[in-house]
Amino acid sequence: MLLNTILLALRGLRRNVLRSFLTMLGIVIGVSAVITMVTVGNGTTQSVSAQIASLGSNVLIVMPGQRGGPGSAGSSAPRFKVADATAIEEQVAGLKAVAPSAGQNVTVVAANNNWSTTVTGTTTPYFTAGNWVLAAGRVFTSADERSGAAVCVIGETVRRKLFGAASPIGSSIRLKQFSCNVIGLLKPKGQASLGRDQDDTVVVPLRTLQRRVSGNQEVQQVTVAAHDGISTDTVKRRIEGLMRERRRMAPGEADDFNVLDTKEIAQTMTGATQLLTALLGAVAAVSLLVGGIGIMNIMLVSITERTKEIGTRLAIGALEGEVLQQFLVEAVTLSTLGGVIGIALATGASIGLSRLLNVPFSFNPSINLLAFGFSAGIGVLFGYLPARRAAHLDPINALRHE
Repeated sequence: MLLNTILLALRGLRRNVLRSFLTMLGIVIGVSAVITMVTVGNGTTQSVSAQIASLGSNVLIVMPGQRGGPGSAGSSAPRFKVADATAIEEQVAGLKAVAPSAGQNVTVVAANNNWSTTVTGTTTPYFTAGNWVLAAGRVFTSADERSGAAVCVIGETVRRKLFGAASPIGSSIRLKQFSCNVIGLLKPKGQASLGRDQDDTVVVPLRTLQRRVSGNQEVQQVTVAAHDGISTDTVKRRIEGLMRERRRMAPGEADDFNVLDTKEIAQTMTGATQLLTALLGAVAAVSLLVGGIGIMNIMLVSITERTKEIGTRLAIGALEGEVLQQFLVEAVTLSTLGGVIGIALATGASIGLSRLLNVPFSFNPSINLLAFGFSAGIGVLFGYLPARRAAHLDPINALRHE
């Protein structure tokens, strides 16, 4: 009996293929939009998490100025000195690496090629704290740091722009007024937060930067890496207390520095992307409701067109439940078929957008099943009223219908 009802429903849909397809299109668009938005959003969240993780584990960044929006970093706040980093290293327990650093935008030149990049002056622990790995060569030594040697380690982007496919080790590049010998090449890390290219960098000893580039003894930030198993919250409190003491801040006075925990940055950014994904998914889900209304509308039109057919079936002994079942199956068939097509389109669109946006493709079976189940539920919900109306037609009035 059920098989016969399904065959009758499919026959009814085949009578007007174009109308059935257009009715189903709303469901297709809704399902594909929901799945695509959520899938790409999840991939973006994973990408952000990976970018934050590439900064290093258990990492704190100490910067002068108060935390806030643009300009609130406090241009009037005194900068750090190397002694501040030394004090952190000596007086705060549980630290794996402490690296003072300063940076400046400089145009670097090699042969006939030039490239505008950021030159970072720092110490050897910077590579440990920042989770940097060498692809070739070496990092500078403590002797290079003390003497302010003209040596540098470059990132993959700088290598590509200045040297192409050639090895840069042993070559010279010009930074402002002096030549610098390339002694190391860093393995690529890709983009960091806010789209910054981490590989677009030249790293020199801090004293080299201070003497030959910036012309001052200021330290713009101190990167601190704690040992695994050490709470960064505890380390953060100790650093804040030490910095307040060194900067002679009175009790109750607002800090003129801030300590950023990369875990907090990760939580904030992933939370924001997850919220945005949920909002986009909710907006896309509205199109599913629109598709359901379209199904209801077309089913009502179909019932009006087939009133005599329904009356004939009821007159020769068909039960109201069988008529209800037939039209309900038609509605559910439209919605479930639309769901299947929508899932297929969403998979292709998600892969394409993931490649375009350079984020990982993350297939999520749960959202696919949820969207498909929702589309089937839409068919039942919006198909029931028209089907019930068809089942309760008076056979005599239906046969008289023109």
